[in-house]
Amino acid sequence: MPAAGFSASSAGTEFEAKITPIVIISCIMAATGGLMFGYDVGISGGVTSMPSFLKKFFPVVHRKIQEGDDKNYCKYDNQGLQLFTSSLYLAGLTATFFASYTTRRLGRRLTMLIAGVFFVLGTVINAAAQDLAMLIIGRILLGCGVGFANQAVPLFLSEIAPTRIRGGLNILFQLNVTIGILLANLINYGTAKIEGGWGWRLSLGLAGIPAGLLTVGSLLVVDTPNSLIERGRLEEGKAVLKKIRGVDNVDPEFRELVDASEIAKQVKHPFRNLLKRRNRPQLVISVALQIFQQCTGINAIMFYAPVLFNTLGFGGDASLYSTVITGAVNVLSTVVSIYSVDKVGRRMLLLQAGVQMFLSQTVIAIILGLKVTDTSDSLSKGIGIFVVVMVCTFVSAFAWSWGPLGWLIPSETFPLETRSAGQSVTVCVNLLFTFVIAQAFLSMLCHFKWGIFLFFSGWVLIMSTFVLFLLPETKNIPIEEMTDRVWKQHWYWKRFMDYEVDEVEETVNHIGNGYGDAKKNGHANGFDPASQL
Repeated sequence: MPAAGFSASSAGTEFEAKITPIVIISCIMAATGGLMFGYDVGISGGVTSMPSFLKKFFPVVHRKIQEGDDKNYCKYDNQGLQLFTSSLYLAGLTATFFASYTTRRLGRRLTMLIAGVFFVLGTVINAAAQDLAMLIIGRILLGCGVGFANQAVPLFLSEIAPTRIRGGLNILFQLNVTIGILLANLINYGTAKIEGGWGWRLSLGLAGIPAGLLTVGSLLVVDTPNSLIERGRLEEGKAVLKKIRGVDNVDPEFRELVDASEIAKQVKHPFRNLLKRRNRPQLVISVALQIFQQCTGINAIMFYAPVLFNTLGFGGDASLYSTVITGAVNVLSTVVSIYSVDKVGRRMLLLQAGVQMFLSQTVIAIILGLKVTDTSDSLSKGIGIFVVVMVCTFVSAFAWSWGPLGWLIPSETFPLETRSAGQSVTVCVNLLFTFVIAQAFLSMLCHFKWGIFLFFSGWVLIMSTFVLFLLPETKNIPIEEMTDRVWKQHWYWKRFMDYEVDEVEETVNHIGNGYGDAKKNGHANGFDPASQL
């Protein structure tokens, strides 16, 4: 067993693999978890701009809008309204800790099934909601689904995909998120016109379609070889590996997965192990990426796009229409990322997008500062269109960079022994800051006014600097070889790898000594040393 690389191919040998139909189908089915997540993100902003929805659940906000006596930037400043959106992410934050256990003990596939069940239950309750409490309960169940899906799906995609297209297949999750947002925007545009004021129920209820797809899909896909081997099902893991790679010679990759699993089994407390020195680079980067992803301001736009455009002086139909355009740009730009991430690389996409996002947000802030005051929304049609173009410029940059890569990079950098725990921390931090932004944005808009865009552009500058100096490139590197080929080669992070060789050699020697002693004693009392490996 290689002492430090956990890998039978530490020299960088590419494993033999074809792009098989079962891999493509499995990844598409699994990525429907992103479709559900995106639909939930997009639908909330649309229904909270519908008068019938506000009148039933948030009459104070509805009355302020009808009377027209509130300031432009503060029309929707209401903690209850923000809680409707943010409760989903608070529930997801809590659920991710349970999802870490099920992902590790029960597998990626069963965890996705649990997510699907939560999504279905939450959808039914939301669509039938009679009061605010029922509405919030439905959102909490949806949040539990988000916690389980976001824990399992990125891991599933990274582990099942061949190395050379791992980035593209993993981004299917984010592509489905953007498609879900676009579908939600289109549905909101249509249901807002339904007579009788029940269109919001249809918007919330149609979430049952992606929820059902994820539930059925998780019953049909195979679990990953990494997960099966991790749970001791070696023969099944090898059979699945042959099936998904489309070749018979999978022994080198199989041996590497078994080696990684053997070392992972020595880790009794994966969350505690995350804090060890050798795991610090992956932990710091995964946490930083989640914080930065939310501090771009993207979710502020996606959650409240119709509300935001209403605030800026667009009419109801115009705001929903502008949101649909933004959603379409989001989808198309994510497709760009799928084709470029394994060619251009992660770092280049993040740095280029940083420049584009900073400039577009600064321009938006300047326009709003000059044209939109507390009581006057004097945006002309031409300037209004230009604001939408700038928002689309910002969204496109995010969609081919921080959106998908914020999930991809953490899922491919943690070693197997801390991968599930690391993904749990990743999801937890992401949902925590998503909750903070969702709960605070309308109040921030009321107090910061146009300066809210300068606030987020400042964060874009900080995160781009972080990427420039501290984020290593991970494209085309096998997932179990990150330690040798990424962290030990990085100018800064390599200092945290100093003790890894000694620790791993000690573990391997301990296993070897135990095997030798047992063999020497003649398998006393029926003890099988091979079962300890």
